[in-house]
Amino acid sequence: MTELKLNATRRDTTGKKTRFLRRQGITPTHIFGHGIKSLALQCDTAELQHIIAMGGTTRLININIEEEKKPRSAFIREIQRDALSGQLLHVDFYQIKKTEKITADIPVILVGEAPATKSKENMIEHLLTHLGVSCLPDKIPPQIEIDLSPFEEAGQTIHVSDIVLDADVTITTDPEQPVVKISRIKVAVEKEEVAEEAEVEEIEGEAEAAEAAAEVTEATPAGETKEPEA
Repeated sequence: MTELKLNATRRDTTGKKTRFLRRQGITPTHIFGHGIKSLALQCDTAELQHIIAMGGTTRLININIEEEKKPRSAFIREIQRDALSGQLLHVDFYQIKKTEKITADIPVILVGEAPATKSKENMIEHLLTHLGVSCLPDKIPPQIEIDLSPFEEAGQTIHVSDIVLDADVTITTDPEQPVVKISRIKVAVEKEEVAEEAEVEEIEGEAEAAEAAAEVTEATPAGETKEPEA
């Protein structure tokens, strides 16, 4: 896997004045972590965008800070963008120690094609989009892939307990939770059942009405008309 590297410099510009940095193609950032002092940084926006596209929040990044001899190992903790334009506004990095285990939510990606979906009656349910894991920082997988090719019929399900990762990676999500399932599409069936029930109820109603009418006829002598009770 390609190592991700990012260059950064210390930042003195803060508050509302950071908008001038953005106009110059520079994004304000912060790096913080357990037991370290928070540090204001700035990065080239184009380079930072590339890193975000490559690694998201699950890839370890080596940040080379100007005037520091060793790079800092960190993950992206938060990305802030303008709600309307999508412009990158700010990025927070969380610095880690490579010798200490960390926890992270890893995206679950579906790959391949399920033979079961060749039938229009079946559908894929992606029930769990992320899995929690615990491991050393350099062992964190960027994503967890599930191959759909073994899914041949409705009812087949993959649970968390069925997913096998490297021995160094522990899944923290409940093992009983379903991740992916092939289900039957029930909409058409339910409509048919509702229509059948309505038809049965209508027939039963007509039969009850006919039976009641017959009882009245039998109870009334010929030539007489039964007056309604006062």
